[in-house]
Amino acid sequence: MNRRTYIQTVFAAAYAAASARAAEAPKKIELHLDLAVAPGREKEMLANFERIFKPTAKKQPGYIDLKMLKLREAIRGGAPPGGSFRFVLDFESEELRQKWIASAAHAKAWPTIEDTLSDKNFNILLYDIY
Repeated sequence: MNRRTYIQTVFAAAYAAASARAAEAPKKIELHLDLAVAPGREKEMLANFERIFKPTAKKQPGYIDLKMLKLREAIRGGAPPGGSFRFVLDFESEELRQKWIASAAHAKAWPTIEDTLSDKNFNILLYDIY
């Protein structure tokens, strides 16, 4: 076997091994919650999000990102029923997110958001990230 063939074989094997590992790895996830904040409690909810919930979430294993989006306009299609905010959480895996929501830290931080909502029966959408 000449040197060029050997190097091509090694790279092909390494690529195949990396592809197999990537296929087996759990997918990153993104969670969306459509939230309806009680009238007059928007500032409180946003303050709790920034000062309590987000700093607590950042410390959790698997945390990637967390955002609170405020709907400006529904350009096509309808806005979520009753909700003007979308909570978006990215995690390394659904398994790690489940550990986070079962934790004492989550049990302490989440009510600071949930208690400001006018409707606790909000949409919960879970996406795999590709």
